Amino acid sequence: MKIDRLIGILSVLLQREQVTAFELAEKFEVSHRTILRDMDALCCAGIPIVTEKGRNGGIRIMEGYKLDKTVLLQSEMQAILAGLQSLDSISGTHRYRQLMEKLSVSTAKTIPAEHPVLIDLSAWDSGAVSQKIEQIQAAMEQNCKISFSYFAPSGTTSREIEPYHLIFQWGHWYVWGYCDLRQDYRLFKLTRITDLQIEPEQRATRSVPAYTPDPMPPEEPAVPVLVRFSAAVKWRVMDDFGTEALQTEPDGSLLVSVCWQDLQALYWRLLAYGEQVEILEPPEARADFAEMLRKILKKYAETSGGF
Repeated sequence: MKIDRLIGILSVLLQREQVTAFELAEKFEVSHRTILRDMDALCCAGIPIVTEKGRNGGIRIMEGYKLDKTVLLQSEMQAILAGLQSLDSISGTHRYRQLMEKLSVSTAKTIPAEHPVLIDLSAWDSGAVSQKIEQIQAAMEQNCKISFSYFAPSGTTSREIEPYHLIFQWGHWYVWGYCDLRQDYRLFKLTRITDLQIEPEQRATRSVPAYTPDPMPPEEPAVPVLVRFSAAVKWRVMDDFGTEALQTEPDGSLLVSVCWQDLQALYWRLLAYGEQVEILEPPEARADFAEMLRKILKKYAETSGGF
C-alpha cells in the first residue's frame, strides 16, 4: 500500500542523512518514477524533501527542519528496534526481524554493535516456549479460543480460554485471558502448558478489563525464615535472594533472612544447595526440612541396600 511505503520511506530518511532514489526503489520494490512521485506526496504532506543531482546527490530531509514530536528520532527508533530484537530472540519465525527490516535500510546501522542495551529473552527451553507463543499469537489474530492441559500445585486441569495478552514478567512467559472453567480472567505460565490447541470457536464479545501486573494477594501469610549458606555459594545466593538480604558472618558464611509464603517451594529451592545450606529459624521450618531430608535419605537407603 502507498501509505505503508510512504511511512517506510520517511523512516529511512529519518535514519539516513541522504539516500538515493535507486536505493529506495530497490528496497520497496517499485520503480524509480514511483519513488519520485512518493517524494512529491511527502512534500505535499508538509515534509520538506531536498533532492540533489550528480555523483554525490540524493534525497534528504531539509536540514534544520523540526519534525513533529510524533515522529521518531534515530535514538528512539534504536530503542524500539532493541525491544523488537529481544522478542525475536524467542520467536522461531523471525517475524520481528522482518518488521525491523521494513523499518530500516540496515538493522546493523540502526542498532550499532556498541549500542548499550542488548536484550536476549531466549532460554534453554526456548524452542518449546516459542512454539506456544506463535500458536497463541495466531489464535489472538484469528480471534479464537485456545485449549490446553495446565499443571499447577493443586493438580492438572483441562482449560479453555479466550487469550488476550502474552506477557513476559517475573522472568517467564504467561498468557492472560478469560478462563471458561473459572469464569474469570486468569494468568497461565507457558512452561506449565501442554497439548496446546487453537479452537475453531471464536472469542466472546466482552468488555475486557485492563491487565494489571500486580500479583494476587497471598492465600497464606508469609513466614520469616533465617537460612545460613556457606561462602562457596555466595554468587548463587545473590542470584536467588539478592544482596539486600545477605549478612556476612565472621567465618565467611552468609545469613539470609527472607519472608516466604510457600515454605514447600522454599525447601525445594534450598535442596539445590546440598550440604551448603542450613535452616536456622523458625524451629518448625528446620524440623520440616530435616524430615524431608530423612525421607530422601530413606529412599536412597532402600534402593542401595543401606549405607
